[in-house]
Amino acid sequence: IAFILLLAWLFASIATFRHPGKGSVPLKGWRRRMIQTTLSCLTRTLFFVMGFQVKVKGKIASLLEAPIFVAAPHSSFFDAIISALTGMPSVVSRAENLSTPVFGTILSSLQPVSVSRQDPDSRKNTVTEITKRALSRGQWPQILIFPEGTCTNRSCLITFKQGAFVPRVPVQPVLLRYPNKLDTVTWTWQGYSLKELCVMTLCQLFTRVEVEFLPVHVPTEEEKNDPILFANRVRQTMATALNVPVTDHTFEDCRLMISAGQLTLPMEAGLVEFTKISKKLNLKWSHVREQLDTFAAIASASKGGRIGIEEFAEYLKLPISDVLKELFLLFDRNGDGTIDFREYVIGLSILCNPANTEETIRMAFKLFDMDEDGTITEDEFACIIQSALGVPELDVSMLFKEIDADETGKLSYDEFKDFALKHPEYAKLFTTYLELQRYQLDMLEEDDIGSPEVKRSPVRKTTVPVSETTPIARNKVCPEGNEEDNSGTSDKKDD
Repeated sequence: IAFILLLAWLFASIATFRHPGKGSVPLKGWRRRMIQTTLSCLTRTLFFVMGFQVKVKGKIASLLEAPIFVAAPHSSFFDAIISALTGMPSVVSRAENLSTPVFGTILSSLQPVSVSRQDPDSRKNTVTEITKRALSRGQWPQILIFPEGTCTNRSCLITFKQGAFVPRVPVQPVLLRYPNKLDTVTWTWQGYSLKELCVMTLCQLFTRVEVEFLPVHVPTEEEKNDPILFANRVRQTMATALNVPVTDHTFEDCRLMISAGQLTLPMEAGLVEFTKISKKLNLKWSHVREQLDTFAAIASASKGGRIGIEEFAEYLKLPISDVLKELFLLFDRNGDGTIDFREYVIGLSILCNPANTEETIRMAFKLFDMDEDGTITEDEFACIIQSALGVPELDVSMLFKEIDADETGKLSYDEFKDFALKHPEYAKLFTTYLELQRYQLDMLEEDDIGSPEVKRSPVRKTTVPVSETTPIARNKVCPEGNEEDNSGTSDKKDD
């Protein structure tokens, strides 16, 4: 194996020696023929030595018939066998792979489209490069893409990235199967490492591999105008042929799962179908990752990695009251008595963050600042919180000390604002109280119209407990009467 790899490295070095462009200009003439022929033969020999019994089904399309191959499921390093069987086309690969000794040189000779998973600009440039090559009409070889974007355990097909479908050209789906009694090829973030899988594979007499080339998928006009639809239909075709389900999870969910494990949460806590909810709620991955830290801090006392009403109250440093239960139910969309990370993200995005505006924070500060001296004392703070929660004897000293960063015994507007922005969960409590205050003011104004001699009370001085007021009709997220919230137990699917 070492001899074959070194020989492949030698031919790759010769083919790319003094070649201008460093990947921006396609290899031509003897350089391309050397790469396609010698590396293809050497790779076939390598897999034969490693004991791979390869069975090929279907017809491989020509370059003009299908400029792009899309292969799935992506399970291991050995999936590179597709590249050998298709005459070594250019591939889409991580930028880090190009710096690998020996293998990096071999990979560079294929003139891959390199992509960095961490750099958003790199992904945009990758799509542009894929489009340029797919529309070059023969100047560049066919492109091999694993559209899932990460290795999986082959039990389902996750969401396909759009890069292979943006060029709006025909694609040929390629299926990979490993019908072996012992699975030594599945390489994910859990289980065996790559080195262990290589050793286990070499310890077998042979490893069966089935490669099936499905008919070329020519996009319709509708699919050309919608890469997501194009990708989903190709994925469904491949899933049907593989007899496996599809899921809306993506590589970003894998990253969140790993982060959840590092935060001592169950790894499945990170499964939020990130791409799906990020498009609907306009969320960034870094923002969701920060929310995972907060969620972990709240759920640390819960063995199941979910937030109950007790953990919720402890985090907010407030007692369990009717108002807090109402806020908790706004997060708990399926009504199971706990909040998972997905519900927490949606709750913050729909309920708390929109309410946590500069205007709301300023109004809340003025509400607390009863003597209008520009600061809030602990007594002023306690008065409003006790009234908002309907708990007259509530001790808020712990919460007050957490907000009082400079420990002066008084809260400035900057301290109050900084705490509100970092803890948007409180925003809904503030807005709920303000809504009830407005409701009471409206009722007083109506009384004034009927009885002019009644003296009106300012909003800030009203301290009627919430439990004694008429509740405002609200449902979990949308205003009452919105048909979109009548989904019952299917809320999580429609979020």
